[in-house]
Amino acid sequence: MKPHLSTLASLVFAFGMNLAQAGNSLLIFAGAATVPPTTDAVKAFEQKTGAKVDVVFGGSGYVLAQMKLAKRGDLYFPGSSDYMEIAKRNGDVLPETERIVVYVVPAINVQKGNPHNIKGLKDLLKPGLRVAIANPEGVCVGAYAVEIFEQELTRAEREQLKRNIKNYTGSCEQTATAISLKLADAVVGWRVFQYWDPERIETVPLPKQHIPRIGYIPIAVSRFSKNRELARRFIDFVTGPEGQAIYAKYSYFAEPEQAFKWIGAVKPVGGEYVVPEEWLNLRATVDPKKAAKP
Repeated sequence: MKPHLSTLASLVFAFGMNLAQAGNSLLIFAGAATVPPTTDAVKAFEQKTGAKVDVVFGGSGYVLAQMKLAKRGDLYFPGSSDYMEIAKRNGDVLPETERIVVYVVPAINVQKGNPHNIKGLKDLLKPGLRVAIANPEGVCVGAYAVEIFEQELTRAEREQLKRNIKNYTGSCEQTATAISLKLADAVVGWRVFQYWDPERIETVPLPKQHIPRIGYIPIAVSRFSKNRELARRFIDFVTGPEGQAIYAKYSYFAEPEQAFKWIGAVKPVGGEYVVPEEWLNLRATVDPKKAAKP
């Protein structure tokens, strides 16, 4: 039995709509260092363009592996330069499309009111203190934490600190959540965590001499992208005035000079850090949200 002409027309119309929708959508693999502002930026971009944008958040190394395994994704948006350099070296992104969105500074994050009176790195050595850091094997801010420990603490002090580290978290979001849910007394994270949850998180700045470098959060078109023009439009949006206003609302730095002023010193920007083997797999990665469930 032959389908009616109107049925054929409907099928052709629906197929055309699906193609149009596919051509007007983006899939972003993003480090979790910008979850709140990027979530807001995606909504604003969707409203402005009518595009559909899906974001996979997680540790920058982990989402890069997901993108490569799936051979999908239009944009790679890691939490620091470290993993973008890896992505460029391995040909996973189009280097000429890379742009810097914002800059970030490492700091100690504690519960609001700082109940354990933590003022610096040496306070993280207090017996019984619950410390968490992101897994340095796949999360940018975890690598920054290890870099600081290796630079500023003696071997004996690092061993004491390791005894206080109760778990490795799997992303920046989980690291911040460990403080919000009181699963840790302190984490070494990003300064901006305080602005994600100001009612429960407080930032303790590190002395300028303890900060080896500041981070920047880059974005680039993935080599797997099927919609490179729309991907470039998203990059233009988050690096343009509208997108930058969203990130500023969460106190991200738009220029390195702003970060230098906050630190009180000029520091190297970006780069890569190779985490010493002894810090890898120190603890099994724990999702604080799951750990909080009875």
